[in-house]
Amino acid sequence: MDKKTLAIVSYISLIGWLIAYFQFKNKARDPFVSYHLKQSLGIAIISTILGIVISIVVRMIPALSVVVYANIAILALWIPGIINAANGQKKPVPVVGSLFEDKFPFLL
Repeated sequence: MDKKTLAIVSYISLIGWLIAYFQFKNKARDPFVSYHLKQSLGIAIISTILGIVISIVVRMIPALSVVVYANIAILALWIPGIINAANGQKKPVPVVGSLFEDKFPFLL
């Protein structure tokens, strides 16, 4: 796979991230792919934390079941990430992308 394909695949669920990671690890490490692996891993972590928090809140206060729609915010993060990867840009995803630019040193 070329570097754009790996960057795009990294945003498609955890399985996509793992495929992109192992392809990245076996080939010459490209900074473009590394950048998008970091961004997509950050979004996946935020998604997991948000899911746990929403689950707890809804179990404690069932009237707040509308909060489940906050998961749409995760979709709003993934779409710009995929678009940036497809366009060959190293731009952070909106709002939280800058948090993950210097994290995850194992992806260097």
